[in-house]
Amino acid sequence: MEKRIIECVPNFSEGRDMNVINSITGAIESVEGVKLLDVDPGVATNRTVVTFVGSPEAVVEAAFRGVRRAAELIDMRHHHGAHPRMGATDVCPLIPVSGVTLEECAELSRKLAERISSELNIPTYCYEAAAFVPERKNLAVCRAGEYEALPEKMNHPGKAPDFGDRPYDEDVARTGATTVGARDFLIAVNFNLNTTSTRRANAIAFDVREKGRPAREGGKLTGKPLKDENGKPVMIPGTLKGTKAIGWYIDEYGIAQVSMNITDTNATPLHVAFDEVCRAAAARGIRVTGTEIVGLVPKKAIVEAGKHFLRKQQRSLGIPEREIVRMAVKSMGLDELKPFEASEKIIEYLLEAEEAGQKKLVDMTCLGFAEETASESPAPGGGSISAYMGALAAALGTMVANLSSHKAGWDERWEEFSDLAEKGQALMERLLHLVDEDTEAFNRIMAVFAMPKGTDEEKQARAEALEAATLYACEVPLKTVHAALETFGLLEAVASQGNPASVSDAGVGALAARAAVRGALLNVRINAAGLRDKERARKLVAEGQFAADAAREAEEKVLEIVDSKIEAV
Repeated sequence: MEKRIIECVPNFSEGRDMNVINSITGAIESVEGVKLLDVDPGVATNRTVVTFVGSPEAVVEAAFRGVRRAAELIDMRHHHGAHPRMGATDVCPLIPVSGVTLEECAELSRKLAERISSELNIPTYCYEAAAFVPERKNLAVCRAGEYEALPEKMNHPGKAPDFGDRPYDEDVARTGATTVGARDFLIAVNFNLNTTSTRRANAIAFDVREKGRPAREGGKLTGKPLKDENGKPVMIPGTLKGTKAIGWYIDEYGIAQVSMNITDTNATPLHVAFDEVCRAAAARGIRVTGTEIVGLVPKKAIVEAGKHFLRKQQRSLGIPEREIVRMAVKSMGLDELKPFEASEKIIEYLLEAEEAGQKKLVDMTCLGFAEETASESPAPGGGSISAYMGALAAALGTMVANLSSHKAGWDERWEEFSDLAEKGQALMERLLHLVDEDTEAFNRIMAVFAMPKGTDEEKQARAEALEAATLYACEVPLKTVHAALETFGLLEAVASQGNPASVSDAGVGALAARAAVRGALLNVRINAAGLRDKERARKLVAEGQFAADAAREAEEKVLEIVDSKIEAV
C-alpha cells in the first residue's frame, strides 16, 4: 500500500544566528514521524530554507510548531536581508510526495493557514494551489511590497490577508505575515553532456525549456532580437512544459551540463525530460552521457522512468520494484558521476531506512518467519500465515505471467502478460502488508487488557476499546479474504493463456489462494464471536463466507484448466 507522505519547505527570516535556527528546527523535529532532510541558512539573504517530510498529519503539526517558534524568536522590525520577505516565517508550502494529491495538500494548507492566524495571531495568505483567488497563485502577488507594505495592506480590500485581517498593530509589526500554500514537487536534475561547451549546453537548454529562446530577425542567431508591440522580447517556446533550464560547465567533472528544474512533473515526467534532452543534444551532435539528481526525488518519478524504459524494450513491468529502480538508474545513467544510493536519494526509501529498526514479519527470512511462528508467542498466527499464502499465490501467478511475456515466439504478446504481472505484483504487495497488519490487530486487542478497569468510566472505556479492537481484528482478515480471492483472476488467466510449461505453478497458486481465503475466514469467524454487536458480526461472517464460496468455484475452475493441460502433455 502506498504510504502517505508530504514534504514541507518553510523559509524562515533568519540565516545568521544558528541558535535561533536550531531552536526552530528542534521544534519541527519534536513531532514524531517527521524526518528533517535539509537546513540551508544564507548569511546574505538572512534566510534559512528547511526541508522535512513525513505523514500529512505529522508534517502539518511540525510546520505549525516551526512557525510558532519562529514568531517567538524573530522580530521582523530588525530584519534585513537580500531576499524578498514578509514575515518571520515568510513562506510555507506543502508538497505531495506519495499517496496524497495536490488538492489534498491545498486543503491542508488552508487549514494550517487558518490555525496559524487563529492560534498565533499571525496574518496569513494562501498561494499556489491553496489560493482562494487566481491572482494569489503567484507568491509575488501575495508578497507585493514585502514586509514594509504590510501597514497599507492590512485591513485593505483586495490586499488584506486571507486569514487574520485587522488594522496594523504591534503584533503584526513583530511577526510580519506568512504565506502558506501547496505546490507540486520540484525535481532538480542535471544532464551530463560529452562536451565542454557552455554555449552548446545553453542551446540545448533553450531548445527544451518551456520559456524557450528569444526570436531573432531572419531566424538567425546573430539577428536582432524581435519585440512585441509592448517592447517585450518575442519568445520561441521550448518543447517541455513546466521546466526551467540553463547550460553550464562544471569544473569538478570537466563537462558541460543542462541544469533543469522540473516544476510540473505531471506535464513533464523525469524520463520524458531525459528523452527530450537526448533528442535535442543529438540534433546538435552531442550525447547525454548520464544524469545527476540534485537533492531528493519521489519514488514515483524513478519507478515511472524504469517502467518507461522497460516498455521501450518490450519487457514485463510486473517485476520487483528494486529491479524497476535499477532499470531507471542504468537507463538514465544516474550513477555516472557518483553512486546512486536509492536509500539516500529516494524520499520513501529514506524514510523506510529510518524505520528499519521496527521489526516486521515480511522482512524476515523464510527460516526466521517459520521459527517466529513456531515460538511460544500467539502472534504471528493463522491470520498472518493466511495473508502470506495469499501473497505466495499472487507471486506464483506473477511468475507465470513474466515467464510467458519472455517466451520465445510470443514477443507480440509481451504487453498482455506484462499487464497481468503488474496486477500480480500489486496483489502480492497488498497481501504482504496484511501479514504484518494481522499481527498489529492482535496487538491492539492485547493492549486493551492492559487498560485500567477500576472505575465505571474506566470499565466503559475499556469495553469500548475492546469492541473497536475486535472489530479491527475481524476487518483485517476480511481484507485478506478479498485480496486472496482476487488472485484467482490472475491465476486463471495465466493457466489458460500463459506458458504451458508453467501451468503447474498456476495450479499451486490456486491451492495456496484457496487456503488463504479459508484460513482468513476462520480468523474472521473466531474474532467476530467476540463482538458485542452481533448483527455486525453476522454481516462480517456472511461477507467472508460469500467470498469463500466464490473461491471454491474459482479454485475448481483453475485446477480443471491445469489438469487438462498437464494430461495433454
